[in-house]
Amino acid sequence: MSPIIRTALASDFTGILDLQACNLYSNLAATALPGGFVTTPFSSELLRLLLLQNGVFVAESEQQIIGYLLAGDWKFFSQWEIFKVMIDRMSKLRFQNRELTVDNSFQYGPICIDQSSRGSQIFPELFDLMRSSFAPKFLVGVTFINKINERSFAAHTRKLNLEIIDEFEFNGNSFYTLAFLTAT
Repeated sequence: MSPIIRTALASDFTGILDLQACNLYSNLAATALPGGFVTTPFSSELLRLLLLQNGVFVAESEQQIIGYLLAGDWKFFSQWEIFKVMIDRMSKLRFQNRELTVDNSFQYGPICIDQSSRGSQIFPELFDLMRSSFAPKFLVGVTFINKINERSFAAHTRKLNLEIIDEFEFNGNSFYTLAFLTAT
């Protein structure tokens, strides 16, 4: 049975948080990191706020959340220091001859797929649903990937063709900033 890809409901939050806990960088052993990880932790309250922006998407199979994707405006994401760094750098960035601003772009991510479903079509299907949902409001989506997260980098650049538009350092880690157009 194919997974259902859809906008999340508040009743999905427990499944999202369980999947997050299994894949959060701070919860993983170093040997598990090559399999991919998420960096930014979310609470039920933060998920509720993103849900108000229609920015929470899930993949469900047999009544279990096996993937999620979060996205939202820069005002929401500016509560974390790493996003403040990205916002500060934005005025110097361009993507496909377009100036990036907090008004014409949004933050995409994190995305997390259960280990048993990685390599499937869940990743691009969640991404496509998010992209089409945000296209009426934003021209460009932006995300960051920790340089040690090679699996995520490969998936975003090979499967989705996201483009690197910047590199930065934060808390002793190196990151790529990637971007994509919402209209395909």
